[in-house]
Amino acid sequence: MTITPPALSVFEALESEVRSYCRGWPAVFDRAQGSHMFDEDGHTYLDFFAGAGSLNYGHNNPVLKRALIDYIERDGVTHGLDMSTTAKRAFLESFQNNILRPRDLPYKVMFPGPTGTNAVEAALKLARKVKGRESIVSFTNAFHGMSLGSLAVTGNAFKRAGAGIPLVHGTPMPFDNYFDGTIPDFLWFERLLEDQGSGLNQPAAVIVETVQGEGGINVARPEWLRALAELCERQDMLLIVDDIQMGCGRTGAFFSFEESGITPDIVTVSKSISGYGMPMSLALFKPELDVWEPGEHNGTFRGNNPAFVTAAATLDAYWADGQMEKQTLARGEQVERALRAICEEQSGTHFRGRGLVWGLEFEDKPRASAVCKRAFELGLLVETSGPESEVVKLLPALTISPDDLDEGLRTLARAVRETA
Repeated sequence: MTITPPALSVFEALESEVRSYCRGWPAVFDRAQGSHMFDEDGHTYLDFFAGAGSLNYGHNNPVLKRALIDYIERDGVTHGLDMSTTAKRAFLESFQNNILRPRDLPYKVMFPGPTGTNAVEAALKLARKVKGRESIVSFTNAFHGMSLGSLAVTGNAFKRAGAGIPLVHGTPMPFDNYFDGTIPDFLWFERLLEDQGSGLNQPAAVIVETVQGEGGINVARPEWLRALAELCERQDMLLIVDDIQMGCGRTGAFFSFEESGITPDIVTVSKSISGYGMPMSLALFKPELDVWEPGEHNGTFRGNNPAFVTAAATLDAYWADGQMEKQTLARGEQVERALRAICEEQSGTHFRGRGLVWGLEFEDKPRASAVCKRAFELGLLVETSGPESEVVKLLPALTISPDDLDEGLRTLARAVRETA
């Protein structure tokens, strides 16, 4: 497929230079359905990006779209702050019945604002309030959001530099396998905690991604996560799991930490929790941590009722019978086989992932961007990740068909061959 870049004059004239995804995908998109997007010139693209993980159930999922249209047509409440509404009640009941109770999770639910970084800010603020301490520990190559508190626990130097002020009260520690297995897990971290001369203030909490998405698809081992949870308990620190991109079934189970058997003190959820790509986020925490005063943390758009509607419909349709997890794991095996074949054919490539999040790493770092560019020309949407954009990241919808998944993987393999 040959694609002619569209006339982008209005975007270039009026929109800020900060725009990014449109630079890698120079098309004007008009429609989307399932795992496909269509530009205004009629070209079709297979989507292995899924709104950066916000569209786990595909574009304009018909089940969710029907629920949303019905709600809007009956003049259901759109904006409700934190008032009680029928839409919020339906979501909370569905979340409790389909997600929390079956997993024996005791969490209270907070609606902190519509985006992932809102949830992270709320989690950090709550941890500091509960423990009466300022310091938060994060991990190398972490990404937790673009607001100042979230940036303080983010590793990427380029994103941190955009803050323009010192980012304080955050301390990075090595993520799983950061030293390629040459250093025992948490040796440095625990030594600093126990040494009164280390200069590390006693942290209120540790925040971690079980799979680092923006950091390059770095997968934490279950035993590493269990050891981290035990360390937090021994040292009186709260454990926060950022499940914004890897939750909602992306790794197989609804929460990405389920495989490890841990129960974090606080969990942040966003992206695909609404199911339909609408802004919504949650901060989940153990009941004993619910020390908020009424109105102490609020926001105008934390009551996104149309998102509550599609979220409830998503949970009822996809998470009531356990089939979603099985399907995702099966699709993941399909991706793993294809990536293994690519790496066997192409030297200097490596792959890793879980469920339906995978990364293809290139030792020749600029090649990852070249692969993404060629994939776009061939009709496949993929992006890079990692500190030097050296990893091609695959985030197809969980609902993608085996045939569409196979087509996209074949296109990726072609793009890799043609950029060698």
